[in-house]
Amino acid sequence: MGDMNTAELLVNCLENEGVEYVFGLPGEENLHVLEALRHSSIQFITTRHEQGAAFMADVYGRLTGKAGVCLSTLGPGATNLMTGVADANLDGAPLVAITGQVGTDRMHIESHQYLDLVAMFAPVTKWNRQIVRPDTTAEIVRKAFKLAQTEKPGAVHIDLPENIAAMPVNSQPLGKDGREKTFASFRSLGKAAVAISKAKNPLILAGNGAIRANAAEALTQFATRMNIPVVNSFMGKGCIPYTHPLALWTLGLQQRDHITCAFEQSDLVIAVGYDLIEYSPKKWNPEGKIPIIHIGASPAEIDKSYIPLVEVVGDISDSLKEIMKQGDREGKPIPSAAELRSEIREDYEQYANDEGFPIKPQKLIYDLRQVMEPEDIVISDVGAHKMWMARQYHCDCPNTCIISNGFAAMGIALPGAVAAKLVYPDRNIVAVTGDGGFMMNCQELETALRVETAFVTLIFNDGGYGLIDWKQQNHFGESAFVNFGNPDFVKFAESMGLKGYRVNSVDELIPTLQEALAQDVPTVIDCPVDYGENLRFSQKTGGLTCKI
Repeated sequence: MGDMNTAELLVNCLENEGVEYVFGLPGEENLHVLEALRHSSIQFITTRHEQGAAFMADVYGRLTGKAGVCLSTLGPGATNLMTGVADANLDGAPLVAITGQVGTDRMHIESHQYLDLVAMFAPVTKWNRQIVRPDTTAEIVRKAFKLAQTEKPGAVHIDLPENIAAMPVNSQPLGKDGREKTFASFRSLGKAAVAISKAKNPLILAGNGAIRANAAEALTQFATRMNIPVVNSFMGKGCIPYTHPLALWTLGLQQRDHITCAFEQSDLVIAVGYDLIEYSPKKWNPEGKIPIIHIGASPAEIDKSYIPLVEVVGDISDSLKEIMKQGDREGKPIPSAAELRSEIREDYEQYANDEGFPIKPQKLIYDLRQVMEPEDIVISDVGAHKMWMARQYHCDCPNTCIISNGFAAMGIALPGAVAAKLVYPDRNIVAVTGDGGFMMNCQELETALRVETAFVTLIFNDGGYGLIDWKQQNHFGESAFVNFGNPDFVKFAESMGLKGYRVNSVDELIPTLQEALAQDVPTVIDCPVDYGENLRFSQKTGGLTCKI
């Protein structure tokens, strides 16, 4: 192999890792990397803001389990990238961020656009390094991908100074190591099986780790055979089909809910792939009295409300199958589960024929679910609509409702939908966003059009930051600083070469969604929403009493 420069070696290493796309922006300090990408098999997707690039890499990682890659230049390019990198890290999505940097010859003095990016990215990554010797590139890239993709996945960062990028190097990518699964100890499996067999009112709490481990099928079998109801976190949707008689749907709203009752009645919580960052155990086990069994690929995080009796650490599917072999709960129905499920289902169905306009969020989401096939994907932004999506949008399959609930960053839905459509071109993709989150990264609709990712952006339009309005009303009885104006979203879409729609009545919603999904360009639907439901929900659940 003849001499090449460090940037070319870096790109060879990315090809070796199976990278399909790099999302990012061109800059002076990443010129050599861009030139190497131009001659590679990797598709470079030019975005309109580095945050959009990082969110695309983030959602690509969530959907594939392979690290999404984003690229920026130094200084402001790198600081713009940082929010999406932090989101991937806290949401457990594998991501590799690459930044350009000034040459090593001017790092010791005050220098144009220079920031210590390794120090800056340290708190938002699992690991990060600057390449200071060309011959270390292959090791740094292999380590970056290994760490990004190893449980619990997250973000890593590689910083490449421009003079190092241009230096000659005679090296080649490293082979990947054949890492095998690890399995839980017999002792922990045995202890878990005994505790589960004895429990009178057990409850499974399934989190994002179950989805990352592809354990949905094993979890569904386990719940069915052991006759134990399942609650999922926002990021655990689809790990059991929502139509399953033991599915109690989603936990994680900060108000009391029917599901709160399930925890108050439970004498054992079996946490499967549960990430504490998604929803604090203090919310469902405030006094630390409920016994817990932790089943995950990693040991339990420390929290005084989450002290497991047993930690079953290893491949989740294997652990569930082994416990099933040893445990005996057949024919032991959970007395309250069926009653609770019918209450939850009744609450969901009562909005099926609601005629109110602006449309209630429950009805909006009910109709969206009717239009979407089981494998289709919705990506929720962050805001008041996220709470309703979490509560009302139910999934048959894993990774079909993407919600950021580790970092919970506004602006993720639209760029995330670009990545989802690249990964699954044959599925319908809908970005569900508020008007606040939409305006944070709406420029990426141009990217979507350019790279031919036709998806629907459904805007819950209330002219303000609805979630904060809801919180202020709950705390103080009034709100402030949350209202804003919007452009005409239909004209905005049309001005970019997209199709725009406005929903003027409840009856128009389903036909508009169907028409928008049939288009071969990205589309935007402006839908007025009635967030008066937010406070009504708080009042209703605040007075909720559990039948124990």
